Amino acid sequence: MTRDRWIRRVAKPVVFVLCLGPLGWFGWLAVSGGLGVNPIEATNRYFGDWGLRFLLIALAVTPLREVTGWNVLGRFRRMLGLYAFFYVFLHLASYIGLDLFFDWRALWADVLKRRYITIGMIGFLLLVPLAATSTKGWIRRLGGRRWRKLHRAVYAAGVLGVLHFFLMIKAGYQEPAVYAAILAALLGWRIVSHLRRRMAPRRTLSANG
Repeated sequence: MTRDRWIRRVAKPVVFVLCLGPLGWFGWLAVSGGLGVNPIEATNRYFGDWGLRFLLIALAVTPLREVTGWNVLGRFRRMLGLYAFFYVFLHLASYIGLDLFFDWRALWADVLKRRYITIGMIGFLLLVPLAATSTKGWIRRLGGRRWRKLHRAVYAAGVLGVLHFFLMIKAGYQEPAVYAAILAALLGWRIVSHLRRRMAPRRTLSANG
């Protein structure tokens, strides 16, 4: 079996199932009474946490690929990004369906009045076009350069997601602080990597001169 076939037939299905693990664990918590005294809040928090985790995991793929030299990691980035959107969508859906009972006026009022909901909603809206254009067909339609520019919005979505977490909680900032530190490291790596790529041609010209 060739490497490409192994990735397509073995590795990707395994990663796909593993990414469903948090959803399966949630199902167990739901039926076993493990969601605590406030299951609606626990549900919303659970999916929000996993949405942010998957977003950071997806952002970490490129740094890990370049640091380790395992280019194969790039083959999983799209799947991880879509799972990030999936769990963020469940986070939003649980808030609208379980907390607000699909009261759209109440949702609009919350978006206008509560900063953390405003920020979270903006972050979700940034992810929608990224999920919608994640296919190879859309990459061809947009062209690689425009597609990459569009998908840089994922960094803004990550910042908004962490900020949403900080503003949402009232005490115990250790967990969002960890997410913020991870995101800062990923953004810092991207900035340094971009500067190195821009400086490389100049260094080559200087050496030749």
